[in-house]
Amino acid sequence: MLEEINAETKDHMEKSIEALKRDYKTLRTGKVTTTVLDGVKIDYYGTPTDLNQVGSVLAADATTIVINPWEKNLLGDIEKAIQNANIGVNPNNDGEVIKLFFPPMTVDQRKESAKGAKVMTDNAKVAIRNIRKSANDKIKVLHKDKEISDDESKKAQDEIQKITDSYVAKADSTFKTKEQEILTV
Repeated sequence: MLEEINAETKDHMEKSIEALKRDYKTLRTGKVTTTVLDGVKIDYYGTPTDLNQVGSVLAADATTIVINPWEKNLLGDIEKAIQNANIGVNPNNDGEVIKLFFPPMTVDQRKESAKGAKVMTDNAKVAIRNIRKSANDKIKVLHKDKEISDDESKKAQDEIQKITDSYVAKADSTFKTKEQEILTV
């Protein structure tokens, strides 16, 4: 029973770290990524469709994204959808492809982005600690129902704490890596 609680705790904490990494993808770093356009949908023959389903979306360099639609008659629709998405740049339509030129990030923007990453990390750590509390509550119920002894309860809670410490450290190291990526010019 205690092994199940430990395994479940590790699984939930691992999911918190994965969610943190997904959240990081929404932040702008020194180089632009195509994930900036993930929420953009265009009207494709009456159906709202993701941008990457109607053409190729590539990061040409650190500040440029190129969208090459498979059907050239979609250029206007794609251009409108990007303008409506308000991602901070205006699309440039040359009749063949749409190019998005992102200005290089200023030092202040980088610091602001790093602060956002710190908030995301703190939220993940809170989630990890909530998972710890839930696991400890399960252990306490087992102890109260006399399914485990005092020593087993104490040992199990110590093990949960070790697991928690390792995942908090993992969140911190993930943040350090992301912060380095954001602040590097």
